[in-house]
Amino acid sequence: MKTSVLCAAAAMTALAAGIPAHAELGSAPTWPASSSGQATRLVQHVSSAAVPYTVNETTLTSGTVVREYVGQGGTVFAVVWHGPQMAPLNSLLGSYFPTYLQGASAARAAQGGGHGPATVQAPGLMVQSGGHMGNFTGRAYLPAALPQGTSPDDLQ
Repeated sequence: MKTSVLCAAAAMTALAAGIPAHAELGSAPTWPASSSGQATRLVQHVSSAAVPYTVNETTLTSGTVVREYVGQGGTVFAVVWHGPQMAPLNSLLGSYFPTYLQGASAARAAQGGGHGPATVQAPGLMVQSGGHMGNFTGRAYLPAALPQGTSPDDLQ
């Protein structure tokens, strides 16, 4: 069990090594409105006044689309991904990645091992990930940092 989680972490690290840095939960956005990367396409969506956040979107060289949700204070409170390859969670989750690994290990142990959709709910962190070869999807967010009037269902 521990081995499969460690292998997954190693694969994520190897995947992330070949691409630029990504959004990190709880920190500043990776793709500010004035920049563009070699392998990314920046699209900034500004939400309505009723929902006070900005969404920065980029497409990784793998084809996976990553959206970072940035609150009015300039901090990423959620990250959403979908695409043909798994997103590099070690980069996306930043300092929350060890918490995610512990939660994923516990969830897999409770399921009796194996693969499939995973939900990790830890104090201050929610990660939902799933999919299959060629079609991965997921989201990670900081529940306490969701702007007022924003629900997890808004993170798509």
